[in-house]
Amino acid sequence: MGLRPYQEFAADFLYGRDRAMILAPVGAGKTAITLAAMWSMRRKFLVVAPKRVAVSVWPTEAKKWAPELSVAVCVGTPAQRVKALMEDADITVTNYDNLQWLANNMRPFDGIVFDELTRLKNPSGARFKALLKVIDPIQIRWGLTGSFTSNGLEDVFGQCKIIDQKLLGRSKGAFQQQYFILINKEFGQWEPRKGSLEAVMERIKPATFVLEPGEYADKLPPLHTVDVEAEMDMTDYKEMKQAMVLRYGDERAIAANAAVVTAKLQQLASGFVYAESKTTVHTSSHKFDALDNLLQENQHANTIVVYNFQAELEELQRRYPKARTIESSIDDWNEGKVELLLIHPKSAGHGLNLQHGGSKIVFFSLPWSLELYEQTIGRLHRSGQRHDVWCYRMITKDTVDEKIVRALADKQSVSSIAMEALK
Repeated sequence: MGLRPYQEFAADFLYGRDRAMILAPVGAGKTAITLAAMWSMRRKFLVVAPKRVAVSVWPTEAKKWAPELSVAVCVGTPAQRVKALMEDADITVTNYDNLQWLANNMRPFDGIVFDELTRLKNPSGARFKALLKVIDPIQIRWGLTGSFTSNGLEDVFGQCKIIDQKLLGRSKGAFQQQYFILINKEFGQWEPRKGSLEAVMERIKPATFVLEPGEYADKLPPLHTVDVEAEMDMTDYKEMKQAMVLRYGDERAIAANAAVVTAKLQQLASGFVYAESKTTVHTSSHKFDALDNLLQENQHANTIVVYNFQAELEELQRRYPKARTIESSIDDWNEGKVELLLIHPKSAGHGLNLQHGGSKIVFFSLPWSLELYEQTIGRLHRSGQRHDVWCYRMITKDTVDEKIVRALADKQSVSSIAMEALK
């Protein structure tokens, strides 16, 4: 398995710099890039990442891109964390919630990697301060993030400080005085001076590798498909698959045949099921939790979320009150005024142009129809789109979601997949 050209450039960029940042969208391969650089250096690294990424992504990706390097996952109970630290692995991975504990249990590392660097945007935070006290001996410091300016230029300071205090200085006050104007002293509100963003980016440019959207585009910007894996308690799922019935108090969810069972399994994979009385029984929040993380990692960039069931739409609207549906929202979306647009594949037909309002689309659940799937993506990935299109598919592990992915790839019929789901 080889890196893409831009990934090789980025890996070389890290290898040549002790203090550096990689700015690239979720799914661009930042982990693979970093592992390639780690493998070339053969030093002891600490990786700090969101818990889901620390547990699932780094150990898995290391086997693909740096199989010679040992990985210890430092999460869980204090005893489990101490045991991981004592392994003295080539790569030790922990999560941000453990930073204060780690500051009191730190062992020597040659390098540290901050995956999703924006988690350290607040230099006044307890985690930041705890880390700052023990980070001096670590010479190599790399930060990975999607875009650390999306929430405002002010957030850049903390992220740069933890990487290298030479980038923007040691004092946030001095940084604000240089690049901002105080507009409300009582509430501490600052506004960037004209040209500040460009000036700051120019200042940190030597330490920053930026993967620009569409940088490697041909006629159309590239389409990147990223599967976001989520896990849930499988008890109800297995019961439905085997017995074709579930009971929730007085409510029952019943499947009369293989096709209905498949639909019920897809519902359960999204965290709910329709009962016999037509009411909705919510069973798990795992996909919504994963969606929350994804939106946060992408800095809440304008995003289309695709649903297939009414219950999904209702829960999305409950959790995200400002989300809009496609009806009467097309113009606002294309003008960049809609952060979250909820659409059903059947409403995303031919001729619907959504390419001007954003470049990210999330399939909360997938349609069985290859045509609907491709049409929906085509609302963004079409002529006039100026950025790489990122398509995220929420996949619940070991469920029918994985069958649908294969069906879309293999163009299998619904009926054959429905039967296969029950094997």
